[in-house]
Amino acid sequence: MTCNKRLTKVLAWAGAVMAAALAYAALVRALGHGLPCPIHALTGLLCPGCGVTRMGLRLLQGDIFGAFSANPVLFCLLPFLFALLGVHLTRYVKTGEGKAPKWEERCWLTLAAVLLVWGVVRNLPFMG
Repeated sequence: MTCNKRLTKVLAWAGAVMAAALAYAALVRALGHGLPCPIHALTGLLCPGCGVTRMGLRLLQGDIFGAFSANPVLFCLLPFLFALLGVHLTRYVKTGEGKAPKWEERCWLTLAAVLLVWGVVRNLPFMG
């Protein structure tokens, strides 16, 4: 597959994800609520992603402080998540290589570990 074909593929996927996210945001705004978190519904605990819908909606409105308050750790990780995703997709488009190098794998694992720790910490009694 050529570089141009890979770029077209990545842009098509990005467009589809963006369209789905915007459609979901419009639906949530129209209905007044989004999909419930299954972890919260089953356990009453907040998962690391609880608040992501509110964060996204507030970002779309330009409310940075509201987005931060919805999920502060995930909000702070967003630049790193997007940067890593950008590095990965750029490598794929240029070379066709999908496997991440060790340093990138370590970054993804570190971000996942931070989110897991956040999932525990945000449910401690002093955080409520």
